[in-house]
Amino acid sequence: LGVYLPLITTNCAVLGLAILNIQNEFNLMETIVNSLGAAIGFTLAIVLFAGIRERLELADVPESLKGFPIALITAGLMSIAFLGFSSLSI
Repeated sequence: LGVYLPLITTNCAVLGLAILNIQNEFNLMETIVNSLGAAIGFTLAIVLFAGIRERLELADVPESLKGFPIALITAGLMSIAFLGFSSLSI
């Protein structure tokens, strides 16, 4: 998949946001505010994840966790951190 994976995930995020705006029946202003908030959130998540991955490259990670396994652990921990923004209301 290589270079296509980021494009696929970005397209899925954009499509998901469009579907959420339609399902919630937002007007134009609500759609713009919701879309800007989502864009800021996506950017924040990508910047944080990139920074953590850079630090992990320099860290002493066990051989069995290098690469994809530590990326999954990092993504899980970040999702828990972002869950705190919603006051843990699942």
